[in-house]
Amino acid sequence: MRDVAQASGVSQSTVSRVLSGATTSVPIADATKERIQAAARELGYRPNPLARALRGMRTMLLGVIVRDITDPFFGSAIEAASIEASQRGYNIVLGHAHGRADEAIALWRVLESRHCDAILLLGDMSDQPRLISDLREAQVPVVALWQGSHTEGIASVSVDNRAGMMAVLEHLAELGHRRIGFVAGRRLGDISEREEAYLAFTDQLGEPRREGYVQHLNNVPTAGTTALRHLLALPEPPTAVVASTDVLAIGVLHEAHERQLRVPADLSVTGFDDIPLAAFTVPALTTVRMPVREMVGTAVRMVVDEASTDRTDPPPPLVLQPSLVVRSSTGPVPSAG
Repeated sequence: MRDVAQASGVSQSTVSRVLSGATTSVPIADATKERIQAAARELGYRPNPLARALRGMRTMLLGVIVRDITDPFFGSAIEAASIEASQRGYNIVLGHAHGRADEAIALWRVLESRHCDAILLLGDMSDQPRLISDLREAQVPVVALWQGSHTEGIASVSVDNRAGMMAVLEHLAELGHRRIGFVAGRRLGDISEREEAYLAFTDQLGEPRREGYVQHLNNVPTAGTTALRHLLALPEPPTAVVASTDVLAIGVLHEAHERQLRVPADLSVTGFDDIPLAAFTVPALTTVRMPVREMVGTAVRMVVDEASTDRTDPPPPLVLQPSLVVRSSTGPVPSAG
């Protein structure tokens, strides 16, 4: 900043006011502003976020902690966060928790110590009460996404998982399916809500809860292949399989192909999330579309707005509505089913 002041022939305080955009009681001529900005560009001046933070200014850094960056769903979420943050003049500092909530605890403390103005938490951490407790006491605004609807004391943006699951199950029921299997990931917030909706719908149909129809595995494609093998080995295998995520559904489709099952003639398959790959599976996957960009955009606006105010209480949770996307992986129940 001293170099910029010297090159433009003004005081360092004038450079500071121009480059920070701070208001001043003494007007600064447009020609002076242009000279300072030109000198800054020529010298390659970049503000130091740590120095800005020490002076009580915003760093324009947004911390983002992702529980599982290998999940393609979160790839779309990170892209949406980057676009929304950039439009507001923010840069993103990304931390990957490697699927472990205890690593997320360490990550958010690192991001906080690096003076991020706010933090987004992507992915369910509800199995770690210590993390949730620590986040409630964070010195920076925090907004959590995809935590289910039961995170208390932290601002959150979630989706109506029950509505989404009911939509896909009603679609299958209209096609005549009654024996419907469910492939779930780990029993965390969003997945638990989807499973609860599945069980409630089964009861609503008056169908028995058949043993083995619910498969719990990790959220990877190979788990979907394993789940379908188990489901097909049952005395009465399902005519349709509902996966709690598109990643699991892709594994189910792969195993169906390996077993020379025709989808949807022999077996209908659905997912949840509508990741970009869902439209390009063979056949294209019927799924529940998550309003990712709207959710992330809302969350970024929430943390940025909160960072610029003295608000202490988190805003009420926001729940957005998903939508059913019907493609080629679902069809009428097989006549022999």
